[in-house]
Amino acid sequence: MGTLTVWKFDSAGGAAGALDTLERLQKEELIHVNDAAYVYWPEGRKKPKTEQLHNMTGAGALGGSFWGLLFGLIFFVPLLGLAVGAAMGALGGSLAKVGIDDDFIDEVRRNVTPGTSALFVMTSNAVADKVLDRFKGSGASLISTNLSADQEAQLREAFAEVESS
Repeated sequence: MGTLTVWKFDSAGGAAGALDTLERLQKEELIHVNDAAYVYWPEGRKKPKTEQLHNMTGAGALGGSFWGLLFGLIFFVPLLGLAVGAAMGALGGSLAKVGIDDDFIDEVRRNVTPGTSALFVMTSNAVADKVLDRFKGSGASLISTNLSADQEAQLREAFAEVESS
């Protein structure tokens, strides 16, 4: 089973600062990072900036199409016109089939606001108590959704098709 985890930080630089912790956890084999990206939202900006991580992710990475769609649904659909929003909504419906539902999207949208940042990580084989201990004291709050092996495979398949076209 894979887990999509979102660690929200109360500063625009918090997520970038947590990357070292995540990398150490992976080197210590306390977590396997399948793919990751982060969002930072400086005060005064209308929308956040996004970065996909490439140095920590494995061969099974979901890729830029996945992160682009997810970040689009969370942060940009409210800013877009109705027609574009409807198209993104239809794509979002397919994400619900793989465990990323409207409640998850709404919770992230409510919590990741100007002046904050978030680290989005698709992981497996995490030693949860050790991972949580390492993030304590970082000012991070946790939002996550669990994905079954089938749901994770569906995500990989769906986004492999998008990237190959």
